[in-house]
Amino acid sequence: MRFLICGLTLLSAFLPVTQADEPRLTLENIYGSERVRAGSFAGQWELDGHHYVIRKRADENDRESPRSFFRVDALTGAEEPIFEARQLTPAGRDKPLNVESYKFSEDGRRVLLYTNSKRVWRRNTRGDYWILTIDSGKLRQLGSEWPESTLMFAKFSPDGNSVAYVHDRNIYVENCDTQSRKQLTSTARDTIINGTSDWVNEEELSIRDGFRWSPDGRQIAFWQFDTQDVPAMTMIDNTSAWYPKLITFTYPKAGQQNSSVRVGVVNVASGATKWAPLPGDPRQHYVARIEWTPETNSQPAELVIQHLNRLQNTNTLYFWKMSQRDLRRVLVEKDEAWVDVHDEMQWLPDGSHFTWVSEADGWRRIQLVDRQTGTRRSITPEGADAIELLAVDSANDIAWVLASPDNATQRYLYAAALDGSGWERRSPTDQQGTHSYRISGDAKAAVHTFSNLTTPPVISMVELPSHDVIRTLEDNSKLREFVAQTCTAPATLGRTAIGDGVELDHWKIGPTSDGKHPLIVYVYGEPAGTTVRDTWMGTNFLWYQMLAQQGYVIMSFDNRGTPAPRGRDWRKSIYRNIGINAVADQAAAVSQAVRDHPEINADRIGVWGWSGGGSMTLNAMFHHNDLYRVGVSVAPVPDQLGYDTIYQERYMGLPADNPDGYRNGSSIHFCDQLRGKLLLIHGTGDDNCHYATMERLIDRLITNNRQFDMLSYPNRTHAIREGKNTTMHLRTAITNYFLEHLPAK
Repeated sequence: MRFLICGLTLLSAFLPVTQADEPRLTLENIYGSERVRAGSFAGQWELDGHHYVIRKRADENDRESPRSFFRVDALTGAEEPIFEARQLTPAGRDKPLNVESYKFSEDGRRVLLYTNSKRVWRRNTRGDYWILTIDSGKLRQLGSEWPESTLMFAKFSPDGNSVAYVHDRNIYVENCDTQSRKQLTSTARDTIINGTSDWVNEEELSIRDGFRWSPDGRQIAFWQFDTQDVPAMTMIDNTSAWYPKLITFTYPKAGQQNSSVRVGVVNVASGATKWAPLPGDPRQHYVARIEWTPETNSQPAELVIQHLNRLQNTNTLYFWKMSQRDLRRVLVEKDEAWVDVHDEMQWLPDGSHFTWVSEADGWRRIQLVDRQTGTRRSITPEGADAIELLAVDSANDIAWVLASPDNATQRYLYAAALDGSGWERRSPTDQQGTHSYRISGDAKAAVHTFSNLTTPPVISMVELPSHDVIRTLEDNSKLREFVAQTCTAPATLGRTAIGDGVELDHWKIGPTSDGKHPLIVYVYGEPAGTTVRDTWMGTNFLWYQMLAQQGYVIMSFDNRGTPAPRGRDWRKSIYRNIGINAVADQAAAVSQAVRDHPEINADRIGVWGWSGGGSMTLNAMFHHNDLYRVGVSVAPVPDQLGYDTIYQERYMGLPADNPDGYRNGSSIHFCDQLRGKLLLIHGTGDDNCHYATMERLIDRLITNNRQFDMLSYPNRTHAIREGKNTTMHLRTAITNYFLEHLPAK
């Protein structure tokens, strides 16, 4: 085995000679320049109405100057100061707080400020919280006597007089005026977690903030996880000190023991907790979501629980009144493969109906559900996927939905009638590509972002329901100018036929001349994401443009089983066959692309991918070694038994029930078939796709005398972005590997 020693020598040796004044793309101006980053809209909608909050510096050219808070009327653009930056300087300090995020109380009297955050696995969810009472200017820290950066998920009570938060696996409530604090939960042992999540539920079900205030502020519902007997994963940090540091956390791999989970509701005044009487073994079920129904004059608030079985093919929706012993089953969503958990449950103002998403008839459709009877009726049409429900505008009897019935790579805004009579596209017809929206609380305005494959984002404020543009918020003119000057290779979208009437969406960047060019395929291919979208790809687009300018064709294909809006059967066709069917689709698409595009050299095809795409790269290199000659696999899972329960079992079933599927979909069992050049890249601190599993693959490759290259990033996570120069080093390594082993000339 030869280890790859990759320095930071950039591409000057490989770039063609150009005129001194001719713009060109390099790794330095892609990954080391702020001008290639698209600007965004940093405003935050208030809870209701069409006002949003922005932060502005007195001198925008001074990046060190603090920012004051302003309220903006979305329709008129009128700004009103809320409070000044100087009010955010705590007593005894000479600088204001570095505010990372903020939340206003419902009455607007106070603002909760988040600062000094620390990363917990994926996100910076642990930090310090401060309360500013706006009228008095009083600023104080919550839990100030505890160590810094140890509070999580703080949020106001509905009346704005208290704040609840998590500290050291327990929930506390602190009064904003008296500063009195009450501990609401207790942990009998170190394995119990209240108000937040264990690793796997955070990663796969997005459970981080693990508690919810009731509408009247008298109760708090929360998750409790008990990780006792869950197998532990250990990683080694060799770079922080002279002696290794062990990092240990519970991580249930496919078929292993899960945490026990239950839902409690604690009375804020008394501290007494009631536990939801959920059926079944709490280690063989998941509580995917909890929330409260709205409280109306005729309907008291109830707790809503989405309860998944371990196979994740049945989601039971329960409502629970604290005054009753039993749960009320409102509906059950089932699928022969799996059901997707969604966050699109919204309520009509009178509390009589809520929205739900179902694929029961083969398409992802938005439904209205009767709160009492569970009776459902679809409000989006059959034969088209509703990609996302954004908002319900009851004043106009419509729901705002993202969809693209005619092109799975694009996204448009539709107004769907609540009575189910039809829907109408509202995104402009002359803007073909991807549209996204952040809709105001009263649904009278939205922050609208448009981009496509070759066009950086343009962000505007639009009025609803007309979709008339009120004003442009960010045009990214400098980036657009840079792209126009440097991105000279053609970039197109299309479909590739792979037989039996099946067509895969693709994008293609690169030369169209008759000369023969190497092809590099970017792959993901798993049910967690798509790669082919008519949207701005950021620095990835620039990198592919740079490779195209060196003589490469770059393509990507979305195989069956990716979550494209092409119907339930498309998405779930790979059930119990992850790593098998998708690789066959990808290989068929590449073979057809060679026939469709004569400029591609069939003998010089490379492939690369990250995470699930890294796994796909390995399967491609091992199963189709006559097609792919060079591969770069970043952070893969070579053996599906080494990945977590929730993700792997959702798509593959239990290992005991599908042993052949797990084996045939795991590249480690076929690594003796490697023929081409392979670069393996992994962060040793990857808590998601473990470096230990990569080492098992390395061991198997050595056993089979298969030569490869390896680049490990010490103590980097799954993102491989921590530390100085990491991104530049990584991209240089991948680029140089293709330049060396799949040269364009």
